[in-house]
Amino acid sequence: MMTDVAIEGSSTSGDKRRPTASRRVRRVRMTGKERREQLLDIGRVLFAEKGFEGTSVEEIAAKAGVSKPVVYEHFGGKEGLYAVVVDHEMRRLLDMVTGSLTAGHPRELCEQAAFALLDYIEEYTDGFRILVRDSPVAQSTGTFASLISDIATKVEDILGSEFKARGFDQKLAPLYAQALVGMVALTGQWWLNVRKPPKAEVAAHLVNLAWHGLENLEPKPRLIGHRKS
Repeated sequence: MMTDVAIEGSSTSGDKRRPTASRRVRRVRMTGKERREQLLDIGRVLFAEKGFEGTSVEEIAAKAGVSKPVVYEHFGGKEGLYAVVVDHEMRRLLDMVTGSLTAGHPRELCEQAAFALLDYIEEYTDGFRILVRDSPVAQSTGTFASLISDIATKVEDILGSEFKARGFDQKLAPLYAQALVGMVALTGQWWLNVRKPPKAEVAAHLVNLAWHGLENLEPKPRLIGHRKS
C-alpha cells in the first residue's frame, strides 16, 4: 500500500497573531485489489437497497470517494459491477449449501440444506436480496432460479439413492429434488423479511413437511379429484 505522508506546519509560540499553519491531509492509496473489493462491497449494499435501476455509477463512485472513471476502469460500468456481485453471491450460496451436505442420513441432509440457506440469508442478507431480484442485466452470470436448479442437481443423487432403496423410479429424482429445494428457497424468501419464527424452528418445520411427506411417499401417486389430465 502506498501513502502520501502528511506534513503539518507549526507557528512560533511567541507570535499569537500568526494564523495556524495549513495542514496537508494524509491520503492512503488503495491497491487495485483493495479498490476493487471496496467497490464490490459498496455495490452490494446499494444494489440490495435500491436495485439495479435505482443505483447509479455516480453514487457508487461517491460512496467510494473516487471519480466515475475508476468504477469504469475496474468493471466497465454498472452492469459489470452488478454481474460480478451476482456471481460472487451465487458461488457463496452454492458453496454453503453443497458444502453442508455431509450427513449420512437423508433426514439430516434435509436439515443441513435448510440450515445452509437460512444461514446465508442471515449472514449475507444483502447478497440474498440481490439474488432474489429479477436480473436486469442480460450478461449477468445467472439468476436465483438457475442457482436453485444447480443446488437441486446436487440433491438429485441423494434422492436417487433413496428412491432406489425404496423401489421407486429413479428417473423421478430430479422432479422431487426441484420440489424440495424450491420449497426451502421460497420459504427462505418469506423468512428474509419476517425473521419469525427463529431459524432453527423454521428449519425443523421445513424438514417436518419434507421428511414426513417422503416417508409416506406413494410409489405411484394418484389423483383423487375429477381432473385426471
